[in-house]
Amino acid sequence: MSDALKHECGIAFLRLKKPLSYFKEKYGSTFYPIQKMYLMMEKQHNRGQDGAGLASIKLDMNPGERYISRVRSNKAQPIQDIFSQINERINQEMIDHPEYADNADLQKTHIPYLGEVFLGHVRYGTFGKNNIESVHPFLRQNNWVHRNLIVAGNFNLTNARELFNDLVSLGQHPKEMSDTITVMEKIGHFLDDEVNDLYYKVKQEGFSKKAASPKIGERLDVARILKRASKNWDGGFAMAGMIGHGDAFVLRDPAGIRPAFYFENDEIVVVASERPVIQTAFNVPFDSIKELDPGKAIIIRKDASVHFEQILEPLPLKACSFERVYFSRGNDADIYQERKDLGKLIFKDVLEVINNDTDNSVFSYIPNTSETSFFGMVEGAQDFLNQRKISDILANKGNLSEERLREILSVKLRTEKIAVKDAKLRTFITDDSSRDDLVAHVYDVTYGVIKPTDNLVIIDDSIVRGTTLKKSIIRMLDRLNPKRIVVVSAAPQVRYPDCYGIDMAKLEGLIAFQAAIELLKERGLSHVIEEVYAKSKAQADLPDSEVVNFVKEIYAPFTDKEISDKIASMVTDEGIKSEVKVVFQSVENLHVACPKNLGDWYFTGDYPTKGGNRVVNRAFINYFEGIDEKPY
Repeated sequence: MSDALKHECGIAFLRLKKPLSYFKEKYGSTFYPIQKMYLMMEKQHNRGQDGAGLASIKLDMNPGERYISRVRSNKAQPIQDIFSQINERINQEMIDHPEYADNADLQKTHIPYLGEVFLGHVRYGTFGKNNIESVHPFLRQNNWVHRNLIVAGNFNLTNARELFNDLVSLGQHPKEMSDTITVMEKIGHFLDDEVNDLYYKVKQEGFSKKAASPKIGERLDVARILKRASKNWDGGFAMAGMIGHGDAFVLRDPAGIRPAFYFENDEIVVVASERPVIQTAFNVPFDSIKELDPGKAIIIRKDASVHFEQILEPLPLKACSFERVYFSRGNDADIYQERKDLGKLIFKDVLEVINNDTDNSVFSYIPNTSETSFFGMVEGAQDFLNQRKISDILANKGNLSEERLREILSVKLRTEKIAVKDAKLRTFITDDSSRDDLVAHVYDVTYGVIKPTDNLVIIDDSIVRGTTLKKSIIRMLDRLNPKRIVVVSAAPQVRYPDCYGIDMAKLEGLIAFQAAIELLKERGLSHVIEEVYAKSKAQADLPDSEVVNFVKEIYAPFTDKEISDKIASMVTDEGIKSEVKVVFQSVENLHVACPKNLGDWYFTGDYPTKGGNRVVNRAFINYFEGIDEKPY
């Protein structure tokens, strides 16, 4: 999308089922798993460019031998940075110890990062938190091998404060209130409990302290630990973890909000946030990659056996629709078709705005990620043209000259590459007017293809904040002097904050919310704002199950078109000569195009978990009271 909107994270998990010597013999290198982790993380860099991390576990190491390695980076190119560090360490070891060259066992024992279990993570830092301590994977260390815990996830919880207080009531002293730390400590607490219980049981069976350790690993009930730890989690998550002795898991939230895909054969088990990542990295067919069911965990034991356990009771499936509209890579077969359908379905509304005048309309897209929706819109326009040609031919069939037939058939849709994003411009002058002038030049436009009688139709993935639209895109397009600029959003109006991982936590940042507030004030309905505030405040002490989303009342007096028209006026600066129209996808068509991803809370306010309504009301209270903080 043209707005700068940061996203949830991406996970990459890999477990080898065969020894490293097998991969050396078959694929020519012991470093096969590290290469695959690099590929999986790089193919998900769209999901996070502020930080990256990788952790690995070596199985069956002797005491005193390092078996856990972790590297993290928050540099400008974090994925490249961590693998540069890894390569540097590996290369130096190989130079210093040439005897390792053809010996997989020596390489495993002595070379860092080389093991059988791997967990990688890419992240966007939300709310300004991008220090190295916020970068996943997180590590909970212990001298007992079974109590070492590594966690990384694509998630956000709505009730992190409550979970933090739960830990405090258990006697813990967490170092911070972040949901990642809270989740790790929750799992860690019940992991400790499980290990303690097993230790006393195996000792009673006559095993020595030393002999007890492998028995604990064999009997550890990962599903039970996850059930106890996640009992009160409210949010969207794909949570991955590794335990020091070799067990690992990935757990998906019960509404299926956050995605998780897996593949298994006799060599590997792999999990990632996107299907094409696995397809590309391992060259496996589409149908062999499965989606982890909501509320389930895939548990990979130390012995490489794979189990699926229902950890949380499934809720109605509300997989994030923004994954399909924008966030996931568009080379997934299903997502590609869905994005085309989004463009095709909205064309009917575009026709209405341009008065069916395709002859005097130029179609394009901005930014590049909306190209697939553009293809769909063009298909819809082409269908319209073809139908019009048939109608014209039939209407003239009794008196159709060759010249007239050629004229009818020669009509073509006009499509152009109108806007090109320039390299990021550095704002080195601090005053507002100078900064705005630079921002206005983020995009270059193609001159000489637009006539003063033309409609210029530009499709975007979605319009969230409208800032880039107002400060840059509309200004640049207006220089082409079209009669009308029609900005088309392949997604519906974003009206409500997201509380499950996307960086859309504040209501006042949403252009649709701003438009509704302005309309209320213009029409003498300001009392609605105060009433929503009072109702939201009155729910502060209610349990989540009883909280209602009263923010819906802000939009209730207006049609979708009224809000769209108000948005159009708000993104049109003084001095813009062209008429500006904004067209949004309908929620109904979104569901037609993306039938498996029905999570639409940012458009409808229908949150899939109990904590969602509390978050949206808190966000409104923050707006009303001028509090600049996230509402969860």
